[in-house]
Amino acid sequence: MFLVGLTGGIAAGKSSVAETWEQLGVTVIDADDLAREVVEPGSTGLERVTEEFGSTVLAEDGTLNRKALAEVVFTDPPKRAALEALLHPLIRALALDKLEAAKTNIVVYVIPLLVETRSDLPFDYIVTVEAPEADQVMRMVESRSMSKEQALSRIQAQAKPAERAQIADRILSSNQSLKLLLKDATRLFAELEKLALAKSAKS
Repeated sequence: MFLVGLTGGIAAGKSSVAETWEQLGVTVIDADDLAREVVEPGSTGLERVTEEFGSTVLAEDGTLNRKALAEVVFTDPPKRAALEALLHPLIRALALDKLEAAKTNIVVYVIPLLVETRSDLPFDYIVTVEAPEADQVMRMVESRSMSKEQALSRIQAQAKPAERAQIADRILSSNQSLKLLLKDATRLFAELEKLALAKSAKS
């Protein structure tokens, strides 16, 4: 298996790149999806979150109210750290299960907090997707109904672009049209296929 870590700032275009690669025939695992899975009703994750933050973060039907939880943790760094300490080990364990079950030669793990979690997964190649902060804010305001202040708090809670660039093998720039970004992503995918074949030949 050739494991690609796909990271980047919030609203930078990671999902669009991942979708393009998935259409090209790879397995895509998304940490955000895993984060939702580990707090499903009846899960250990939801139980721990409720114990830590109280029932105010639950919706009427007993599911996690992610918006209410976000309002708590993104204005209080210690609480955000406490949430991450609860959930990140559960997400990592689930990610390992998904990786083990993957059937394709190339697997892409979309992990926005790759730097922050200091992930020790055996990545063969790391890609970060980066966009200007103003574009990130605009996208979150327009597509996620956030205020400018909420958008900035999400960005500031993440690692800096330079920190992601430091661990990345390649940077995809989202400071261009989506069409051009995906063209760059498709070109990079061809390189990843060659690297994956080379790794398979050695093993």
